[in-house]
Amino acid sequence: MTVTALARSVALPGDDVFVLHDRPLRDGFTLAQTSQFGDGVWQLRPAIHKSSGRNLILNFDRVPVRFQPVAKQLSYAMLSGPLPPGEKRGKVEGVRSAFTELLRFLTWLDGRPEPRCQRLSTLTAVDLLAYQRHLVGLFPGSATQREHCRAKVRLFWRWRHNLGDWLSFDPAHIDGWGEPTARGQRRGENRTSRIPEEVLGPLFVWALRFIDLFSPDIIAADQLWRKTRFAGVYQRLPVRKFHKSTGTLHQAISDHLEEYVTRGRPLPGWRKAPNRKVLAQQIGCSRKSLDDPAYEALIDQAAARVGISESAAFDIRIKGSLGGRPWTDDIVTHPEQPNSLAVLARHLQAAAYCVIAYLSGMRDSEVKELRRGCLRTERDPDGLPYRWKVDGIAFKGEDDPKGVPATWIVGEPVARAIAVMEALQPPGTDILFTRLPHGYGTRHRVRGANAMVNSTTNENLNHFVAWVNAYCDKHDRVDGIPAVNSRMFRLMTSHFRRTLAWFIARRPGGTIAGALQYRHHGIQVFEGYAGTSDSGFRAEVESEQALARGEHYLAMVDAHEHTELTGPAAAEAARRLEDFGHRARFQGTVVTDERRLKRIMKREDPAVYTGTYISCVHDHSKALCERARKGRFEGLPDHGQCQPLACRNVALTSSNTEAWRAELDRIDRRLGARPPLPPLMQHRLMSRRTEIEAFLNHNTNIPETM
Repeated sequence: MTVTALARSVALPGDDVFVLHDRPLRDGFTLAQTSQFGDGVWQLRPAIHKSSGRNLILNFDRVPVRFQPVAKQLSYAMLSGPLPPGEKRGKVEGVRSAFTELLRFLTWLDGRPEPRCQRLSTLTAVDLLAYQRHLVGLFPGSATQREHCRAKVRLFWRWRHNLGDWLSFDPAHIDGWGEPTARGQRRGENRTSRIPEEVLGPLFVWALRFIDLFSPDIIAADQLWRKTRFAGVYQRLPVRKFHKSTGTLHQAISDHLEEYVTRGRPLPGWRKAPNRKVLAQQIGCSRKSLDDPAYEALIDQAAARVGISESAAFDIRIKGSLGGRPWTDDIVTHPEQPNSLAVLARHLQAAAYCVIAYLSGMRDSEVKELRRGCLRTERDPDGLPYRWKVDGIAFKGEDDPKGVPATWIVGEPVARAIAVMEALQPPGTDILFTRLPHGYGTRHRVRGANAMVNSTTNENLNHFVAWVNAYCDKHDRVDGIPAVNSRMFRLMTSHFRRTLAWFIARRPGGTIAGALQYRHHGIQVFEGYAGTSDSGFRAEVESEQALARGEHYLAMVDAHEHTELTGPAAAEAARRLEDFGHRARFQGTVVTDERRLKRIMKREDPAVYTGTYISCVHDHSKALCERARKGRFEGLPDHGQCQPLACRNVALTSSNTEAWRAELDRIDRRLGARPPLPPLMQHRLMSRRTEIEAFLNHNTNIPETM
């Protein structure tokens, strides 16, 4: 295609065209309220349905004047214009992301001295390669970022049918466009780091402490704060009228101050003086009543005995304890104090986020959609809860930009975290992870609020870690959240889902369970999320499992347990473990170095896999589990397809035998239950019992030879 052939005209949409006319709008917006093509700034918020979505805009005033028409044409086309062949309507957030890179490219192009750079249609491969060199200077250490920038430049070719000025060639066909390192990376591999174990353990402990131990006191302070702060929304405390002639006010003031003295609590303070406004609220009188010199003397005497706090404290008794004493002396009103309601409530919200995000596997956008009443509890006939379900909205991978209803099965800690958040948010606020109405400038943000954006949550998570460590330093505790490689690990919302994937994938059958919990459409997607062998994820899991097996092998050999095995593969297991024991010792010394033991396991792994019911002495030529794979062989047992009662690779330890005996007891209890089980279930249980009993009778006497 020549430049001459490109000289066609594409009519600009009229200035009065609504740029979001092809997008479903969120509740509360009408099309007449949205941006038009002629506006210099387009508001995208009406088409963003996530509660945690940002108020995104497209600011065309920042685009060089000569390129503003084409920038508007391309943006409108991606938002609501006719789709070129093969293109799909992307998300609004994706259009905003593309706009950033379009602005970068057009601004760079506007600064080029060559006349051909005045229009897109006259650009050559030399110009685009010059831009690629420019990107290398901007992002020298990020090939992924440079690839993203180049991909957005290509939009001027892909959407050329909607533009009055466009690229005359596909940049992907330019020799030298792109980088082998960037193109060679495996797509679909999630590279988000997981939370180190030394951080995750203390972090989760402190999150549960906030939810289970600290939350009753924080919520009690919040309830008291609501009564006195939200005029017009919540009723104020009733103000009693006192008369000096009766002496009632004098007695009320004396009793109230004596309570401070008896409890040893300092008087509420403000700028190093007793806070008479707070005292008046607590007593139930007017502020001016305390200006009487006699009452001022009573207040000064009490202050001399117990002191004055830096801020007023809520009049509540601290019930939660930690280490045998109250976890805090009081909860104060000043929002900048570390033990203030504003700070502690924000940390309680961060703790609830940690528990919900980590134990459910939800994405950040899915956690932010949780609303009051989202938890469902299923109970058995005795009324005992046994399953908890959380109803929410999922966006990723769905065709509907408004999201689709989704349900997650969670554990009881998540249920407790949700209950705490429902109590902490004011009545009338449905979204659990919206900003709390404490602190400066937030007292009226209690109705119709949006969820916090991702960056705010990241900030709150790391403030939570800092508070925990400061608390531990102040109280001489040693269970703080440690640094990693001399630096504090910076938490991000994406870390929780990634970390849970790691632990799920390490369990037998974990890939299938993870795909279900993470709402992935295929097992391969979850493997990519948890990490594949190419990223080192699977190799790391297998290395840790091998180390644990090696330590267990040595313990068995030292205790001579390998000679007490029974079952069809007992003799082979004893031989392998005896041989491993000899190789794992050097001149009579047992290996204690983890790295050396890993090397030995890599060379000399006896392939004995201990479990609850059996110990698999793996021999792929006899393995029934691998026969079930229809010929697929990876050299490892398939725990999900194990057939322990028939496989010749089975050996039994004493604990394995005990597990089978316990299984027989459970079957006997079910068979003896009243009312009796249906006949078909009774038949199946009896058959199962007969098989287990025959298996034990045959395999728990004298170990068989191979």
